[in-house]
Amino acid sequence: MRGFDAEFSNLDTYIRVITARIWEGRRIDDIYRYYSNPCVVETPASVSTDIEDVVRGTRATLVAFPDRRLLAEDIIVSGDAVGGFLSSHRIISTMTHAGDGAFGAPTGNKVIVRTIADCVCRDNRIVHEWLVRDQSAIAKQIGIAPAALARRWLAVSQVQDEKCKVQSGRAVWGKRAANAAPDGYFSFFSDDADAQLYANAIADFSGAINAAGAYDEAVHQCAPGGRTHHGRDDAAGYWRQLFSCFSVKDFVIEHLAVQADDGRAKRIALRWRARAVHCGAGEFGAATGKIVEVMGINHVEIWRNLVIREWVLIDEIALWMQVLADERVVQ
Repeated sequence: MRGFDAEFSNLDTYIRVITARIWEGRRIDDIYRYYSNPCVVETPASVSTDIEDVVRGTRATLVAFPDRRLLAEDIIVSGDAVGGFLSSHRIISTMTHAGDGAFGAPTGNKVIVRTIADCVCRDNRIVHEWLVRDQSAIAKQIGIAPAALARRWLAVSQVQDEKCKVQSGRAVWGKRAANAAPDGYFSFFSDDADAQLYANAIADFSGAINAAGAYDEAVHQCAPGGRTHHGRDDAAGYWRQLFSCFSVKDFVIEHLAVQADDGRAKRIALRWRARAVHCGAGEFGAATGKIVEVMGINHVEIWRNLVIREWVLIDEIALWMQVLADERVVQ
């Protein structure tokens, strides 16, 4: 772990310790110690670069959900100390909606939500992050329809800047392009046969090909919106349903890593991005013909060359915002 504090013997320990300090220990100022400035943080709905955005976002989350816990389900590691490690950190959070914030007035409802954060780590700091949270699961648990929350967030994020030439009051989708990862860091693409088979299966689903053969017949899938599916047909059905709403024009695999520890199933982390047309009636309403970006991070466990467990992180609120927006602005 060259460049890291001596207390960190590996990246798994580093991520667990700093997450516990910042969130569980409420040591928010440790963000200045463990994040670079600037640090690009990209979510499906936003891009930030200033470390103050990370601090403000953390504080705002703890106002709305003051008892939030971050429980590490898994961390899948790739890379090295030279170009930068990457931790794909799957988290389950338990919390109570007890304060005002982006999700509205407090409801007192208990919430369980999953997040995956892909963090490039170098010299004791997180230097670039991709983060996907199951925002629609939060919405449902506090009694807000995902489409209604998307409308609320669009209203809040109306672009007022004159250079964008957007009429005041219109709902605008204005996510800007993210900066590239830091010089010297290269995304990891495993040549492991099981990883390649799974990545190709997701790409095949996006092209309307039935790729259900990648799954064990008893697969357990955790899907967006807090849903769970059991069995090969239901797991494959989730992907077919998604890509019947969004016809994919470009599908890109951004990261593919494998961890195979003794005594455990093989674990795979896949980050992908698709440019698609909202072309089919379904969960996201009547087809609009709008171009949307779908940003996903998946974790799977493989046993005997088949997927036995799958976690799919897609922000359905970000998809709704793109479907409902009156106008798209490139900032």
